[in-house]
Order: sequence, then C-alpha cells, then structure tokens
Amino acid sequence: MRSLKLTYGAIEGSARLREAISTMYDHQSPENVIVTHGAIGGNALVYETLVEPGDTVISVLPTYQQHYSIPESYGADVRILKLREENGFVPDLAELRSLMNDRTRLIAINNPNNPTGSLMDEKFLTEVGNIARSCGAYVLCDEVYRGTDQQGSGYTASMADLYERGISTGSMSKTYSLAGLRLGWIAGPKDLIRAVAIHRDYNTISVGMIDDHFASIALENRAAILARNQDIVRTNLAIVDAWIAKEPAISYLKPRSGTTALLKYDLPMSSREFCTALIEQTGVMLTPGSALDMEGYVRLGYANNRSVLEAGLGRLSEFLAGQSH
Repeated sequence: MRSLKLTYGAIEGSARLREAISTMYDHQSPENVIVTHGAIGGNALVYETLVEPGDTVISVLPTYQQHYSIPESYGADVRILKLREENGFVPDLAELRSLMNDRTRLIAINNPNNPTGSLMDEKFLTEVGNIARSCGAYVLCDEVYRGTDQQGSGYTASMADLYERGISTGSMSKTYSLAGLRLGWIAGPKDLIRAVAIHRDYNTISVGMIDDHFASIALENRAAILARNQDIVRTNLAIVDAWIAKEPAISYLKPRSGTTALLKYDLPMSSREFCTALIEQTGVMLTPGSALDMEGYVRLGYANNRSVLEAGLGRLSEFLAGQSH
C-alpha cells in the first residue's frame, strides 16, 4: 500500500484487475473488460452508449429498475417481458420473439435473477442470443449474483461468452460481499468497450485506486471468499426452505441462485399493507411485491447472519399466526 500513488489511475481499470476479472469468463480477455463504479454504473454506461430515442428495448420484470427506467428516460420504446412463477420465473422465449421488431436494440436480462433467484442455464442463454441475433440486438445480462448458485461451482454461464453481442455486468457487491468498494465491470465486445470508454470520460474518468487495489486482491483470492459466501447462502436457504414447509400461508419457488427469495402469501391484504404491519409489529423488514410489480408477493433476503435470519423468521411466524385469528 505504501508504494501506491493516489493518482487517477488507469482509465479502464488497472491491468491487474482487468486480468483478474477476465479469468472469470471463458472467452474474455482484459481488453474485453472495463471497470466501473459498481454494476449500476456499468449498466448505465451500456444504456448511455447504445440506446437512442425510438429504439426498442426489451426488459424482463421483475429486475433491477434501471434496466427499464434508464432506456425509457432516453426515449426508447421499452417492452416488458414479465417473468411468471408458472414458467419458473425465466423468460417465455415465444413471448420474447413476439416483442421483437426491426428496431430492437437491446434485450435486458438478469441472471441469476433478483428477486426470484431463478437461473437460466447455458442452453437457455444461447437461445436468447439466437433470438437477439435475428435482428442484430445486443443482450445485456446483469450478472451481479453470478457465483452464488446453490449447486456445483456456483457459477452459471455468462452471456458475454455465448453471443457475439452479449454484454455481462458484474460487481464486487453481491457475490463477494464487498459493496463498500463500489466497484463493478462490463465484459463484452471490444468495440463496445471502446465506445463505453468514450462515454465514461464524461462522467467517471476512473474508479478509485484503493478500490481497484482491494478488488484485485479479493478476486485473486476469490476461491476463499466464494467458499465462505456459498456456505452462507446454501445453509441459510435450507433454513428458509424448512421454515416455509411449516407455514401454510407462505409458498415459493425455491431459488436456484442469488440471495433473495420471492414469497407468495395467502392473506387478504396488499403486499404494502403486509410489509408495513410486519415492520411496525415485529421490526422485521421485507420488500413489498408491489415495489417490483409483483403484487401478492414479498421479497426476503436470506444472506445475513444465521442467528438474525432464524430470529427474523420466528417473528414472521408470530406475525402470520396473528393474521389467522
């Protein structure tokens, strides 16, 4: 650290960090990577670079709000592809095809999905790429939860590796539990990365050198971080799963990845009423489904301390028992 000079640093991110990021992909080199202020900054830069008024952008829902709100603010025709529980909360590919037109510029997906925890595998992602190719559209895949799968290595395939116009954004925030670094990245075609770099000069210049330094250390030692975090999410989801099995008013589609679950409740109240009463009576906070355009559901985050999770679920059980009287 003593030898680290706090200049602006490398505009695209240090060579060390971009090399570490590129090793998480099958077919990406450091030249396919640019470092950003979080995935939120990366996503915003992609939209700023690619989307013009009148373009068609297709976004799944529920997802992170910027994926439909930012292109809409640029004058794009945003078409929503609703994720439904009966489809496993993955896109209906026939519906995706029906939303496409000759002005489709970009398809925005989120894999693993926030908030449902659904997961598209390599075969499914490849088909999304094939559909996008039919009209030359880009596919932006927000992959901030990549590495948290419930099975195997924890890593699903990445869109940037599967389609020539595939773009993947990632972050130190979710999978690596280092949100305080405020550091993310874009991986994608080199011509896109060069175009993003031009736009970036107007709003970012570079990320902080200290953030870059610590992110490099973390990714070079990611096996240890992933082992810890995968143990947390897998242990905690098993706790949630056992709890749901005992709660007659709650059901869900068990997440395959991520750190959140979308719970369906069978009570005569709106999701906002549910969450407001819950926090006022118990101090437990869930996100109302109405905030995600998923009324009748609430979002639960389960990647916290085990004792906190168990205590929170206990209070939630007491709340549910009180609603049945």
